[in-house]
Amino acid sequence: MTGPLIDSHCHLDLEPLRSGWQQAVEEACAVGVQGFVVPGVHPDGWQNIAALAAETDLVFPAYGIHPLHAGCVDDQLLDRLLEVSSRAVAIGEIGLDPSSPVPLEQQERVFRAQLRIAGQRGLPVLIHCRRAFQRVAAILREEHAAHAGGIMHAFSGSVEMAREFISLGFVISLSGTLTWHNAVKPLHVARELPLEYLVLESDAPDMAPERYRGASNRPAWIVDTAERVAEIRGIPLEDVARITTATVRRVLRIEKESA
Repeated sequence: MTGPLIDSHCHLDLEPLRSGWQQAVEEACAVGVQGFVVPGVHPDGWQNIAALAAETDLVFPAYGIHPLHAGCVDDQLLDRLLEVSSRAVAIGEIGLDPSSPVPLEQQERVFRAQLRIAGQRGLPVLIHCRRAFQRVAAILREEHAAHAGGIMHAFSGSVEMAREFISLGFVISLSGTLTWHNAVKPLHVARELPLEYLVLESDAPDMAPERYRGASNRPAWIVDTAERVAEIRGIPLEDVARITTATVRRVLRIEKESA
């Protein structure tokens, strides 16, 4: 047991986790995980996330459209997102990804539209950003996203870029990539940023830690990332768990009694 942890980003609604989500939750709880933020990536999955949240108060739902799926968005879908987000802790995961087949211009329109819904709802956002850090930062500034803030999911940028996002009201999430033998930037982020601006995630079923690399990730394996942060910073594992969990609760406004 590491002490209370919140997995700030895991896809319990996606296979192979979905069909055995109860087991995944139980094994994670056994090692100290006491909450699971489950973000949407496609509108077809929102109902599954809502169903999970109805089954257990350990699941905190978020709804959004990933940049890979930005091509499916129209005004009717955005109206639906506004409606379902009334029962969410965040809008996400949203952002920009040059590897998406959707043109970046269209991704940006969808990203801005979802940021505005977050603003209407007063909700934080979960940001997916791959090789587009400067552009994402510019859009967050232009859309005044600091009012709600949020989490930079599975951050892969530099310390300097992380500090810029912190100045915009965001915290930085570390994933299993921190434990990979070839990790470079995540090590600097984990070492140099104030711990109060770091949170942890599994991103299960993706991004398994080094010792499970190649396997389908499990939320319980977030402990490997927490242990690596403790090792890098030379502090007790319990401190990492306590401080990162408090940050997730603060940013997503999750009451302690909920988990």
